[in-house]
Amino acid sequence: MATDYDAPRKTEEESEDSLEELKARRHDKNSGKVDEDEAEAAESFELPGADLSHEELAVEVKPRQNDEFTCMSCFLVHHRSQLADEKKMICRDCA
Repeated sequence: MATDYDAPRKTEEESEDSLEELKARRHDKNSGKVDEDEAEAAESFELPGADLSHEELAVEVKPRQNDEFTCMSCFLVHHRSQLADEKKMICRDCA
């Protein structure tokens, strides 16, 4: 709905809508809405290709290298070039 901001505004005396009429209109607008449980709706919705029960992860885990450190804030392993505070062992992202 377009609003003309240059048009003169109505004062309270000129306003034709009573409080009861406004309440009735508001109630009528919401009467068509249905409350739906989001969790219930999400259970019935399935993404295509989402069944990963037969899949198995194959990830090779390598130990931390000499030029890497573990951030004491985010607990991610970073290269030494990302070290912001050597005493606290915090990466640049967390600093």
